[in-house]
Amino acid sequence: MKRFSILDYGAQSGTDELQTEAIQTCIDACFLAGGGVVEIPQGDYRTGGLRLRSGVTLHLLENAHLLGSRNPEDYGVFLTDTLEPVADDDRTDAAWSPATERIDKRFFVKCASRWNNALIRAIDARNLAIIGEPGAYIDGCDCFDEQGEEHYRGPHGINFHRCENIVFRNYEIRNTANWAHALFDCRNVVMQNVHAVAGHDGIHITGCDNVTIEDCVFETGDDCIAGIDNINVTARRCELNTACSGLRFGGTNALFEKCHFYGPAKYLFRGSLTPEEKRSGKPAGGSHRYNMLSLMTYYADFMRDIRMEPGNIVIRDCTAENVDRFLHYNFSGNEPWQRNRPLSSLVFDRVRATGVRLPLTAYGSEEQPLSLTLRDVSVEFAENARAPFMHLAYWDAVRMTRVRIRGVKAPVLIKAWSDGRSVELADCDLGGYAGETFARTDEPFVCTPI
Repeated sequence: MKRFSILDYGAQSGTDELQTEAIQTCIDACFLAGGGVVEIPQGDYRTGGLRLRSGVTLHLLENAHLLGSRNPEDYGVFLTDTLEPVADDDRTDAAWSPATERIDKRFFVKCASRWNNALIRAIDARNLAIIGEPGAYIDGCDCFDEQGEEHYRGPHGINFHRCENIVFRNYEIRNTANWAHALFDCRNVVMQNVHAVAGHDGIHITGCDNVTIEDCVFETGDDCIAGIDNINVTARRCELNTACSGLRFGGTNALFEKCHFYGPAKYLFRGSLTPEEKRSGKPAGGSHRYNMLSLMTYYADFMRDIRMEPGNIVIRDCTAENVDRFLHYNFSGNEPWQRNRPLSSLVFDRVRATGVRLPLTAYGSEEQPLSLTLRDVSVEFAENARAPFMHLAYWDAVRMTRVRIRGVKAPVLIKAWSDGRSVELADCDLGGYAGETFARTDEPFVCTPI
């Protein structure tokens, strides 16, 4: 395989001057030669947005560091790309606002929108890889963008649209101003031994098929693994530490196994910073958010038309420590990120959670009731929790087999806001719980959105 060094194209390390042109010229030369490997040698290389192309592997050698610019205007250079021009249909001038976030989908889905800017971009490409050696990392440097989402989020770390056959392996990515990895409508993705540190989502996939995530560590201020409208996703042997949700996920045929979820977060939720802290990228202290909100939060927002009925999501052989919620599925209408298609089926199998503070919320849809299975599951509530085990509405069947529950202090174990087909408890250990097992209520449903 042909190899290309960015040094041969004029790149210099150890300077604050941007090396964008030199690195991009090297990538383009590799692409025009039929593909190969672009080598980033040891050193610190400051750059704006780069575009990866078909057949190109970006190889960060030992102690190679890509450092993002702190100027958000340095990330839209792909818009003037003459080698593979960006189609007019992919462009938009839509900018973020609260109304844009809820109404104007162009802001998210147009790959050439400002919101999709990233340190490394790829569009309509095949056979791509980003590979690292020991000590290699990609640093987004918390690039502040006053025109970005929520008036502070800047470019993503890595953003791929409509790409196939992708490998991410053996590198650290840190301090991304938005999601570390943002993949849209991609196919055949393998991520192995990637460490995402601070920033926002570790990996966020939308409309992706055949995704495997293995042996990764996500220590984030936002969701660890997130996305909607995904088909055939597997994540195994991952360490997930977050100030948001370990999984904020929607899709069909997904397996999460042998993962460890734990809080509180090592890194704060950047949305809790003051405007001055967001601008500088340097927290000054104060009451920032570090608590892990949920092991599993269902995700089905307005962003796109979902292709298949979401369901057959299995969480197996996992452990969780110090999570506010074990499950957050709230299709009641007051959850902004759960207003698209409802979830049909979810299974927890051999899962142990401790330090839970709030009830499992399983509020389905009247048109698509939820089938929920808990098998060989242990849930221990925190000492100061005063919640029922579960809040339930619009379900087809809830099956609990060999479920161990400790620390419920509320007068009812399962509190329901509607009728459902069945709730089955078999060989469960309630630890001497003396209250009602199941009760229907007419009181207003209240659940804080996550």
